[in-house]
Amino acid sequence: MTSEVVYALAALVCYGLGDIIYKRAASAGLASDYFLMGQAWFFCPAVIVYAWITGTLEFSPAAIWGSVAGLVILIGFYNFSRSLQTGSVSVIAPVFRLNFIVTAALAIGWLDEPLTAQKLMGFLLAVVAGWLLLGGSLRRDSIAPAAARRSLLQVLIATTAVGTGNFCYKLGLIGGATPETMLVAQAVVFCSLVTVMTYARNGTIRPPDGFAIHSVSAAVVLVAAFLFLLHGLKHGEASVVVPIAQMGFVVAAVFGVVFFKEGWTARKVAGLCAATIALIVLAIG
Repeated sequence: MTSEVVYALAALVCYGLGDIIYKRAASAGLASDYFLMGQAWFFCPAVIVYAWITGTLEFSPAAIWGSVAGLVILIGFYNFSRSLQTGSVSVIAPVFRLNFIVTAALAIGWLDEPLTAQKLMGFLLAVVAGWLLLGGSLRRDSIAPAAARRSLLQVLIATTAVGTGNFCYKLGLIGGATPETMLVAQAVVFCSLVTVMTYARNGTIRPPDGFAIHSVSAAVVLVAAFLFLLHGLKHGEASVVVPIAQMGFVVAAVFGVVFFKEGWTARKVAGLCAATIALIVLAIG
């Protein structure tokens, strides 16, 4: 197993855990802007300190792609967090994690990464796995149809934005920026914008009581997830590394069933099997 695949699998686990934390924050009634702002307040200094301590903070023109990623990732994660307030995590998370289709299409079309038979099979199996893991209605019984449709629109916006952000990472790394520098550039832009956005919406940036429980844990797993993803992208193809990493919906689906009582079905079991095969095919593709 190559190092980029190992990095991608580690990112998969961390992203899946992040999805669950986002769901817990939404279920607790924590507003999306405050949650993301709190996450950014912990995330940004953590990656700056990490890059400084490891001696990998090397500013270069290519790091501007990290700043662009910070903007589109904010759009993506804000809409993802909003969509979880009304949508089922076992539906929303699989749709969101299919953002790899956007990244792979850009990498194959723009960077001329090869579209092999193994990759194509892996993509198709991942899509099938995501569809199977939907496992039921988008909305919970207490949610109105209009709110469910809004949730779906929000997660589609999030999917497109994050897929584009992942491609920006690859462009910056190709340009010579270190993974840590890219992540610092992203974090500074993300933190600044989400703080301004929160103040504009609420007239204050004072977070609600208890926000740190969710925001700190989200920041921890996402720092790890982004670092694993970026190091995987440094050495591997975006059309392989990102699809593997973004299959964290498998972790989210299992947690959704076990902890949120969303129910096991034969369809979800089939989805997990399809996801496993997809990971194997992509790893050897």
